[in-house]
Amino acid sequence: MVHGEKPQTHRIDINTPSVARMYDALLGGVTNYAADRDACNQLLRIAPSTQLLARNNRAFLRRVVRYLVKDRGIGQFLDHGSGLPTQENVHEIAQGLNGECRVAYVDNDPMVHAFGRSTLDENDGTMVIDADMRDSATIFRETEDFFDWQKPIAALFISVLHCLKDNSGRGTPAEMIERVASKLPSGSYLVICQLASDDPRVRNDVTELMREQTGDAWGRVRSPEEVRAYFDGLTIIDPPGLGNVVDWLPEVPPQPPELRATDWVEWGGVASL
Repeated sequence: MVHGEKPQTHRIDINTPSVARMYDALLGGVTNYAADRDACNQLLRIAPSTQLLARNNRAFLRRVVRYLVKDRGIGQFLDHGSGLPTQENVHEIAQGLNGECRVAYVDNDPMVHAFGRSTLDENDGTMVIDADMRDSATIFRETEDFFDWQKPIAALFISVLHCLKDNSGRGTPAEMIERVASKLPSGSYLVICQLASDDPRVRNDVTELMREQTGDAWGRVRSPEEVRAYFDGLTIIDPPGLGNVVDWLPEVPPQPPELRATDWVEWGGVASL
């Protein structure tokens, strides 16, 4: 079921790059336009490892959902900023392991909803919410009867926090995480990662490019130390701890440090309440 839909806002601008469509292009998808691909090419000139990073992030998503279902017994997922449907979406992974799993997807990109109706919202165990991920009140209201709020829920913030400004009138990313954490039942989990770099030039150049390309609909690349602060007050699952997501319970040996990209990474991990 698609909730919170506002048809008048669902105008797809094919001339302004969309973060969701750019991510689709980097993954080799076809749900994107020339403007998205051009923006990706500019991004790759600044940070050449971007395409590999997108694929590593998707692999992290698959691993972490399987881990939470199989090892932690989680049966409910709240996916903030879900993006365009692709292969092995959260509900496909989770329900493939436990058919009773329930997944709520949250996104306010019109393209996501155009495709989400047929791909993400495909059974009684899934729902798609048309809302800004920072609109916690709406998200909680829409999922009130969908989730069992007496049982643990995994809230996913996977590769989305860099899309949020530090203060846009809706609070900071850290405040959003705190709101969600305060609402979740005991035994729940938060999965948090975002684009991060130790190089100030990369952080500044990528941030300026993305703000320009998306009409200022973007946040910024942060340092690993800033991302670590999102986990304050949470119990980090360690091992594997926090870091480059390729090192989070890898299924195959990841590249050695000397062969890895030095421009930026997806940085984060998993924490429990």
